[in-house]
Amino acid sequence: MSTLAIIGARLIDPATDYDALGDLLIEDGIITGFGADVAAAHIDERIDANGLILCPGLIDMRVTTGEPGTEHRETIESAAIAAAAGGVTSMVVMPTTNPVIDDISLVDHMQRRGESTDIRVYIAGALTKGLAGREMTEIGLMSEAGAVLFSNGETPLGDGRLMRRIMSYGSTFNALIAHRAVDGNLSAGACAHESDFSARLGLPSAPAISERIMAERDMALAELTGARTLVDLVSSQETLPAIRRAKKRGLEVSASVSINHLALNELDIGDYRSFAKLDPPLRGEDDRLALIAGVNDGSIDIVVSSHDPRPAGEKRKPFEQSAAGAVGLELLLAAGLTLVADEQLDLTAFLKAVTLNPAELLGLPQGRLQKGAPADLVLIDPNKPWICTAADLRSKSQNTPFDGRHMQGKAVLTICGGKIVFDSRSA
Repeated sequence: MSTLAIIGARLIDPATDYDALGDLLIEDGIITGFGADVAAAHIDERIDANGLILCPGLIDMRVTTGEPGTEHRETIESAAIAAAAGGVTSMVVMPTTNPVIDDISLVDHMQRRGESTDIRVYIAGALTKGLAGREMTEIGLMSEAGAVLFSNGETPLGDGRLMRRIMSYGSTFNALIAHRAVDGNLSAGACAHESDFSARLGLPSAPAISERIMAERDMALAELTGARTLVDLVSSQETLPAIRRAKKRGLEVSASVSINHLALNELDIGDYRSFAKLDPPLRGEDDRLALIAGVNDGSIDIVVSSHDPRPAGEKRKPFEQSAAGAVGLELLLAAGLTLVADEQLDLTAFLKAVTLNPAELLGLPQGRLQKGAPADLVLIDPNKPWICTAADLRSKSQNTPFDGRHMQGKAVLTICGGKIVFDSRSA
């Protein structure tokens, strides 16, 4: 039995709002004690935290890889390396692969690929076969095989009857149905947020009401079917009142937001900067501030990286023709801490949205500091100033709108299952 002790850390447990200086003990991958009066008969390894924050490792619920099919974009292994460097100890891989993860054999294959990495890899199954939006997948079988949620990727399901069937079927397995709130007709061909800014740039745009309309439909169907529903990647203040109303009515509705939409707005597109082309598109400053308020008050449950690696050849094109997406596994924590340092985002609310809340939504034991919990942890220097340089990122693709941006806060040490999987002290 090996024992690792982390001494003199600022321990933060989002599950109990515990925030105090103390020590933490790990034995054989499990937390066996933490607090001010922790002692062990024998310690194999000691880490002096010197007052840095120690909290649960991040759980990123929205990660796209290129494996299988487009491994030049990202492999599961390269994504896991980037994740560990960003303090992420668990990630959920989206079904938008080639082939699509739409049956149990592919769920099993992806899980086995994840087992070869240093972090925990979970799999999201497709809602429809081939993500084509025509035929429902075997949600029950994939759920039994280990899929933790079900999504149609970036493609919204406009067929309300099909979505009702999916939610009704999924509810019998308590499956989590994650769906992008986009009205496909209103948003067809758009690459920007409908505003005076996009009009001046001459970019095809979509109104924010497109998101609200689809979110309202999905929450109405959730009420009808009793399905657990995740409004995925909320980007507009238009949608928040509907989410709050659904929660007040006691519906099992949750919402996620990308860190990109908390930290950036449409002005970051600048002079047709394609690395800031995202889906959903970056919106106005009022939207960004409303989304931050939604995380702070708990209306938005989950913050994700929305990691979507794209090679330079897909991004270095005219804005309308370039691919949407940005890498984010390595930047989720740092971008959030920068907002905390700017006194926009509440630290406890942010940590809950990237640790405890995803763990509870997915039924995972990690995401909290407690005896018997997996020792998935990140040691954070919240005051570390640094500049994001895309070329230094560990993802195979290095497409990020944060390139050149001043950041504050970074992962120093990442531990998964009691094993140190990233250590910047030795870099």
